[in-house]
Amino acid sequence: MTAKVYLNQAYWLDRRIDSKLEQLSALKDMATKTTSAMNDDVVSHTRNVHSMQDVIAKIIDMQTEINADIDRLVDLKSEIMHVIKAVKNPEHQTLLELRYLCFKSWEYVAEQMGYNVRHIYRLHDEAVEQITIPESCH
Repeated sequence: MTAKVYLNQAYWLDRRIDSKLEQLSALKDMATKTTSAMNDDVVSHTRNVHSMQDVIAKIIDMQTEINADIDRLVDLKSEIMHVIKAVKNPEHQTLLELRYLCFKSWEYVAEQMGYNVRHIYRLHDEAVEQITIPESCH
């Protein structure tokens, strides 16, 4: 695993959590529609209670998955923070934190640090060379 791949793990896990939150929202919408359909004035003698139970079970499973992913993200960000703190140059640390822990764009990092984007790319290359990936990730 390269240093960039290691550092980007938090970003991709964060994106997956966002995706799962969207899926959860869709499931909750589906549950609301199912509930309102069951409560309509038109009486249906064949109410599908199993469908509602299935949706609720899926919601609970999705919430459990999201919580596990959030726990993993917190642990991963903490681990990445320790790796970044091992970099000696504070400027490199700042760049790495903004990019890999705050998920900021190159343009934002450049603006915050008072450099042009090309210089940020050069600093980034220097900073990444100083990254030591934990043995547990090999």
